[in-house]
Amino acid sequence: MRAACGLCHHRCSLEEGGIGFCRARENRGGEIVSRNYGKLTSLALDPIEKKPLMRFFPGSRILSAGSFGCNFRCPFCQNSAISMSCGDDVRTFDCQPGELVDRALELRGRGNIGIAYTYNEPLVGYEYVYDCAKLARSRGLRNVVVTNGCINGGPFDALLEHIDAMNIDLKSFTQRFYSMVRGDLETVKRNIAAAVPRCHVELTTLIIPGENDSEEEMDGLSAWVASLSPDIPLHISRFFPRHEMQNKPPTPVKTVYDLAGAARKHLRYVYTGNC
Repeated sequence: MRAACGLCHHRCSLEEGGIGFCRARENRGGEIVSRNYGKLTSLALDPIEKKPLMRFFPGSRILSAGSFGCNFRCPFCQNSAISMSCGDDVRTFDCQPGELVDRALELRGRGNIGIAYTYNEPLVGYEYVYDCAKLARSRGLRNVVVTNGCINGGPFDALLEHIDAMNIDLKSFTQRFYSMVRGDLETVKRNIAAAVPRCHVELTTLIIPGENDSEEEMDGLSAWVASLSPDIPLHISRFFPRHEMQNKPPTPVKTVYDLAGAARKHLRYVYTGNC
């Protein structure tokens, strides 16, 4: 029996046993289920600034958990071993929501404030993130999501009830770029606008030479962000050759600084990264 997944913009229609574009969702018996529920590939206690979040409990640490799968196909992906995996070609370990929350609580003495869902695209494992976040919030922990922001409005709005902070990639301000990575700009913009009134939001834009590095594009991007709030922090990061984009040179440091200057015409908090 064919079933449709309504989680993201791809809206995959899957035959029995079929796996979605994200590689993390499957049709089992006519129902779309998460293939990566409770299956982690990565778990680490990170500085909060590594997410990156610069204005959310600075100096604290957060237990960061990742699984496998992603609903984008970024040729420059920095975590392709897990984001492009279907789970069969990468080591996973079982960690159910109660176990993850217990581990986060045990780490409070080391400065841990909660759980960050990160490393791959966490929202392709929506049910796990939702269950963990709800339980963590009930135990006094904070929840952080690091995401590409390309999820449909219904599930995203429901999840926001349990989320304290997000770093959302705003990869570009053109649909041309988003088509290259198999995403949808308007969906991301909609979710950023929905999240800003409900939790702490910071944004990240990776600058890739010849792709999204014009001052005109940065002016439009930062002006739009400022229309939501000029206090939203924007992280402008330097690209290095990765995955299938080895032909591009690293972004010149001057380009990153120049684009940060353009963004500061609209936004109060602009940070540069990987420089």
